[in-house]
Amino acid sequence: MATASGYSPVIESTTGLRVELDRDHPGFSDPAYRTRRDEIASISASHRLGQPITPIEYTEPEHEVWRIVSRELAPKHDRYACSAYNEARALLDLPRDHVPQLDEVSELLTPLTGFAYQPVAGLAPLRDFYGAFAERRFFSTQYLRHDSTPLYTPEPDIIHEVVGHANQLANPSFAAICEEVGKAVGRTENVGALAFMSRVFWFTLEFGVVLEDGEPKAYGAGILSSFGELDVFQQAEIRALDFAEMGSTEYDITRYQPVLYASASFGELVDELMGFYGTYDDEVYERLA
Repeated sequence: MATASGYSPVIESTTGLRVELDRDHPGFSDPAYRTRRDEIASISASHRLGQPITPIEYTEPEHEVWRIVSRELAPKHDRYACSAYNEARALLDLPRDHVPQLDEVSELLTPLTGFAYQPVAGLAPLRDFYGAFAERRFFSTQYLRHDSTPLYTPEPDIIHEVVGHANQLANPSFAAICEEVGKAVGRTENVGALAFMSRVFWFTLEFGVVLEDGEPKAYGAGILSSFGELDVFQQAEIRALDFAEMGSTEYDITRYQPVLYASASFGELVDELMGFYGTYDDEVYERLA
């Protein structure tokens, strides 16, 4: 799943950073995994903008999780992702044999659309996370899901952040839309307006679909990084984009999404999202909410 509320809290303690996992998390009862999560969170938290990113020495089991997910998602992307995503995926050409460092992702992505990746320990505040888009920066976690469930994660990990979002951001139109999201943050002061926009982001850049030859195809990173969601999203109720409805609708991250929103074509999608995010501010929020 992919939402700010889906991240495990990162707590500062006397011994360093500690990642709090829910009891139903696959890694809850695995002390080695929990220690590893704390270690990666501490490395990520130490990063400062403009400094080199400290490499994560990924283990062989972590590389294997990446390989499994990359292998299993690829044919599903061929079948269920929209053309714009698949074309960008081919251009970005992420490695499938190892977990890439965030600098490696940036080296591939920046020449295409100017976006670069920056590490974060866990949940970045909404204003920081979305606001960074205005400078074409993307905050990303660096940990991987538990190796007992390589095709499932209850929270966004580096697979979601990179396979889902970096492939998306390699498309110039999606990169431009995300930049407008960041600029919109600078025009909002109302906390409610930011939360409203975040929900619209969820139903578009995270769980959005677009019609191609009358068939819904995914462009949202939350769908495209989820093995299970890719199998069922076409069975959801598909509605036309409705920003007032999307921004006012709560969603449940613990189950497959029952309602998704689509545009009739990719061109229409870009026009609609650029129009919304490019003009969004507190006044638009008051009118729509």
